[in-house]
Amino acid sequence: MIPKIDSQIGISIYSTTTAGIGGSIKNSPDDFEVSEVISERALKSIKPESGYAVYRLKKRNIDTAHALSSIMKKTGMKLKALGLKDASAVTQQYVCSNSMTKSTEKYLSERFSLERLGFAKKPLSKKDMIGNKFKIKISGCKGDLDSFSDYSKVLNFYGYQRFGSKRPVTHLIGKAILQRDFDMAVDLILSYTSEYDSKENSEIRQRLAQRENYAKYLDTVPLQMDIERIILKEMISQDDSLRAIRAVPVPMKRFYIQAYQSYLFNLTLCEAFSNGENLFEPTEGDVCFDPKGVITKYASGLDMRLAVPFIGYSYYKKTRFHHYISKILESEEIAPKDFFIKELQEASNEGGFRQCAIQCTGYRTDRDVVEFTLSRGSFATILLREIIKPEDPIRAGF
Repeated sequence: MIPKIDSQIGISIYSTTTAGIGGSIKNSPDDFEVSEVISERALKSIKPESGYAVYRLKKRNIDTAHALSSIMKKTGMKLKALGLKDASAVTQQYVCSNSMTKSTEKYLSERFSLERLGFAKKPLSKKDMIGNKFKIKISGCKGDLDSFSDYSKVLNFYGYQRFGSKRPVTHLIGKAILQRDFDMAVDLILSYTSEYDSKENSEIRQRLAQRENYAKYLDTVPLQMDIERIILKEMISQDDSLRAIRAVPVPMKRFYIQAYQSYLFNLTLCEAFSNGENLFEPTEGDVCFDPKGVITKYASGLDMRLAVPFIGYSYYKKTRFHHYISKILESEEIAPKDFFIKELQEASNEGGFRQCAIQCTGYRTDRDVVEFTLSRGSFATILLREIIKPEDPIRAGF
């Protein structure tokens, strides 16, 4: 049986047939270890001499954004991460300076450490990060972890984090923006509740369901609800939903649209898989990623990985997935052209392609611990979902 929250984020199937072993993850941050993998070219570009400083950031129980914000406040250094890492984990990742003016050899705090590895002639970018290596403990397994061997048959769904985890709402906000229903977008940001959210948060959101309560309860909204506070202040001052959405930081506005694209992608994989499409082997006419990660048409004899459209205003129709995508878009009352947002052009998205199946290497198990490496952009929780098949993903630590 597919959990309710899976259906809410567009996942209605499992792509493997083995029985789930049960259990839970992230009972402690130490149970979930993540290390970034960067390309050989990027590694060789790090030299002892001057340039843009490159650091290894090790952290525990704090997310990347807050760690970098703390470093900025304490040292004045503005660093950029290649990827974002969860708070509920022990992680290692690369961060890089965007200027050559200030550098430090080491920095330590209670929850993270920063160690300079060297310098690069130009700042490292997201493209330099090619994957993530995971070491994860699964607690309370009812089945044998060794019984799962279908790690090469897992579809590359977007995971729970993309949609807000305990409060799966980001894609709904994105859809409201695309439909130019800015009143709905504001309501969703402020008052959408989930059974998994805390009692305190749910009570705040219930109060904010009425616009006349905005000014009355602004001071009760915790500082960590920073987007909600931005929206509230704009609505109290101007009572203009579009203006309030415009006040949201650009990365977050883009994230809302990307979350909805991710939802459509999940729906597309489910529809295609349920209708018997082979999603693990490309064939003549398919759009694929070549061995260097470049989008091209299928060519036999090469290591090609099937690609699925990521819908945006430049959506490419000539794939075997167009039949499923057109039905999904009709049902959703959305068209590709809607992804060009005249009112919020900075949040517009042209779309592209995403790998259809998870590329998993180095898979091995030892009692209740599993290790593996995934290519950039794939979610460990999606592979773990197939292994555990949890009845309640959120309560199981997802």
